[in-house]
Amino acid sequence: MNLILMIIAAVVVAVLLAILIVKFIPLKLRPLVSILLLAVSVYLGYLIYNGVMEPIRFNVEKKVRYAKVIKQLKLIRKAELKYKESKGVYTKSKDKLINFIENDSLVLTETINYTEMEKRGAIEVEVSKKRIDTTGYDQVIKFFKGEDYKGMFKVPESDKEFEIGIGEIEKIPGLFVPLFQAKTEKKDVLKGLPAHLVKQELEALEADQIKGAYISVGSLEEVSTGGNWPPFYDLADAKANAKK
Repeated sequence: MNLILMIIAAVVVAVLLAILIVKFIPLKLRPLVSILLLAVSVYLGYLIYNGVMEPIRFNVEKKVRYAKVIKQLKLIRKAELKYKESKGVYTKSKDKLINFIENDSLVLTETINYTEMEKRGAIEVEVSKKRIDTTGYDQVIKFFKGEDYKGMFKVPESDKEFEIGIGEIEKIPGLFVPLFQAKTEKKDVLKGLPAHLVKQELEALEADQIKGAYISVGSLEEVSTGGNWPPFYDLADAKANAKK
């Protein structure tokens, strides 16, 4: 809208100046006025070009910054899921997560299906059963090889750290499921970019955008470990996994 108004204003000003030149400017001064008009035209052209390019540059830079943030959030999610696999709950302690990665192990198990005879009344019946045996242990740090897990809580492009919260929800009567969420404000990630475009971004509701004021993974309101970003931010991971 601002760009359209700028173009309309430029056309109106050009027409008015042309009328003024024809009616009031002496012939000997018209070359000088023409040079001034040329300079004004160049400046207006720059403003229009910048008006077109500014949102394009903003979107490119925004996606670069968001991708860095999402990479960190995925790493936090990975650490939280491993922690829950071992402890049965999530943690909001950053120190505990790092210590867990560096010093803890995950139990490796094997499920064995077998049958045995059971006496039921006067007869014996064959019953299928399962047994879970421990087969070994895996160090957690093995799953984070080459990843900067010590720096995963720092928000890229910002001096902030991710907010981490935990909770639980009663999924069915008597069954409580643990929850976690890690998030950061979009305005901190977009710091230094044009304020009017940042304001628009914070109000984004489109399906191909990160909706709302936060970039987050997990939820404290429902059972979810997903992120609130659109699928194209996961394409690089999908391609990397396909090559393995």
